[in-house]
Amino acid sequence: MDQTDLVLRLGLSTAVGFLIGLERGWRERDEEEGHRTAGLRTFTLIGLMGGIFGALSLGGNLAFLAAGFVTIGVTVGAFMWREGQQKDDLSATSLVAAMLTYVLGAFAVLGNLQVAAGAGVATVVLLAHKEILHEWLTRISWPELRSGLLLAAMTFMLLPLLPDRAIDPWNALNPHTIWLMTILIAAVSFGGYAAVKLAGPRTGLILSALLGGMFASTAVTLSLARLAPDNPSHVRLLAGGILAAGCVMLLRVLVVTALINSQLSLAIAPVLLVAAAAMGILAFVFVSARNDVEVKGIQEFSLKNPFDIFEVLRFGALLAVVMLAVALARTQPGDSSVLAVAAVSGLADVDAITLSVARFGEVSPAAINAILAAVAVNTFAKGAYAWLAGGARLGLLTIGGSGLAMLAAMAAWLNFQL
Repeated sequence: MDQTDLVLRLGLSTAVGFLIGLERGWRERDEEEGHRTAGLRTFTLIGLMGGIFGALSLGGNLAFLAAGFVTIGVTVGAFMWREGQQKDDLSATSLVAAMLTYVLGAFAVLGNLQVAAGAGVATVVLLAHKEILHEWLTRISWPELRSGLLLAAMTFMLLPLLPDRAIDPWNALNPHTIWLMTILIAAVSFGGYAAVKLAGPRTGLILSALLGGMFASTAVTLSLARLAPDNPSHVRLLAGGILAAGCVMLLRVLVVTALINSQLSLAIAPVLLVAAAAMGILAFVFVSARNDVEVKGIQEFSLKNPFDIFEVLRFGALLAVVMLAVALARTQPGDSSVLAVAAVSGLADVDAITLSVARFGEVSPAAINAILAAVAVNTFAKGAYAWLAGGARLGLLTIGGSGLAMLAAMAAWLNFQL
């Protein structure tokens, strides 16, 4: 390692210590001098100390590095123990932060600069959001925590065990791919739900609808429609929420397609963007019509925990069936079979057919029309669901708004065909 690189790395060690010390020192800024164990200067020095001991260990002898870590842990721990006795404080956060500062300082010299800098920023973010994280813990329930742990187990324990190859004669069903896509949808679902919980009930129906549209606009439609019979004076607001979720769904389809098949996403982008813009404008009109009215039943609106293992397995099974159906349909002459599968799957979900078609990598009229057909069927199906669950007025508003958006999309599609 040349001198310039070493100086740069030692500078990063010092900067990491400075950032962590800035956060720790700000929290204890009202303490008198000499009444706190470590602040801005101490944490900065610990970071620099980690960098220097890391430099001394460049030859492969890690004894200096280990000795420094033990010294920091024992010394800082002893002083913080005395401070904790005086303040009746049992928190070990500052001690752990000091030891981590030393380790990050050493890693900045011995390891990757970008990783060291990112880990330092992540440490400061965690330390700075103490109140928010603790408030979140008071709000989260055991079923919600269990869902998060289950999602983590599905991702980090089960996913690596699944074979990453097709297991069927049609080369359509890859267990690793199916489970990964299922986890992605479940993660988005749980993330949207957590965001609603963190934001609190005052954010109301629209935030719930927008976040819900990220993972399950059909479920959002049914949830909002069930509120209509008890809130007849707020049907327009409910219809606006349903259309807002539909707008997010259209954008979600475009993003999911882009992540898997960028060329296919460019082909469907004009139609979906026009439809999303039209639906978003109509949602805004419906919501604004009631924005000066106190929404009694909506203030307490909340989504149920969307992460249910049976729902996750149901989606995985649906995805596998759709992927297999699309693969079989592709073996038949003509594109009508794929279009039929897309239309039927759109009655319940657009993600399965979108993922299935996009992963084939082709940009053909059949692939484009399959995604657009699934989106159109799903949009009108949600209008029918709103009618059945929420009454004729909600259904008419939803179907009318969806119909106008689909007409705009049809115009864009015809222009695109020309």
